[in-house]
Amino acid sequence: MHEADRANDLWARRFHPVADADSRVVFFPHAGGSAPFFHPFSTMLATRGIDVLSLQYPGRQERREEPAVDSLPELVDRIFTALRIWQDRPLVLMGHSMGAVLAHEVARKLEQSAQGGPLGLIVSGRRAPSVYREENAHKLDDAAFVAEIRSLSGTAAPLLEDAELLRMILPALRADYKAVETHVPDPLPLLRCPVGVVTGESDPRVSPEEARAWEKHTTSSLHYRSFTGGHFFLNDHRSAVCDTIVEFVGAFGKEAAAAR
Repeated sequence: MHEADRANDLWARRFHPVADADSRVVFFPHAGGSAPFFHPFSTMLATRGIDVLSLQYPGRQERREEPAVDSLPELVDRIFTALRIWQDRPLVLMGHSMGAVLAHEVARKLEQSAQGGPLGLIVSGRRAPSVYREENAHKLDDAAFVAEIRSLSGTAAPLLEDAELLRMILPALRADYKAVETHVPDPLPLLRCPVGVVTGESDPRVSPEEARAWEKHTTSSLHYRSFTGGHFFLNDHRSAVCDTIVEFVGAFGKEAAAAR
């Protein structure tokens, strides 16, 4: 696939290409999130020699004319297909919140494919799939739904104060929440690649024990790092999170080399 063709890819934003990178980190945004959320992380990781893609889901920003997808399996299938053109180097998949669920399912699908699995998976702000919590925010009326989103203090919170913007982003937000809240994960297959976990110590959506439970979902190793803060701790610790990503990617590479 020529670079000119990949530049027209609907799904991936490559803000800071690193042509000679040994690996590529693919970021999966949270519910309601968009590719630019990870622009600052791309900036920092590029200086550390890591090529970065940030996924753009349908129904937002320049893809706002496309219907948002409210089925997690459909999103997984479409992202899996979209990543085929980006596998010219080892991939590390990293997702935050809903993005962690998507990244995990895409990683499993890659491992079951002829293309081969990722170098590793990094999950952020999400409990392990084996930990069940009933969540039905997508069924709330608009006022209660917006209050739920605002309580997490994410980057979308300021946008919720603008009535016109709210009308624009609400359909994608609801679709994302429905996709992740109605998803019932299959316990198998377990991942063969290592898993890295980053989490906020005060995150109301995931306790430290629920985050560490990701170790049950891989036959390889678990790497764990916690930070002060809540669900969007990433925004307060960008540099340290990037340092952790670099550390995890290096560890994943060493483990892959040792296994050969």
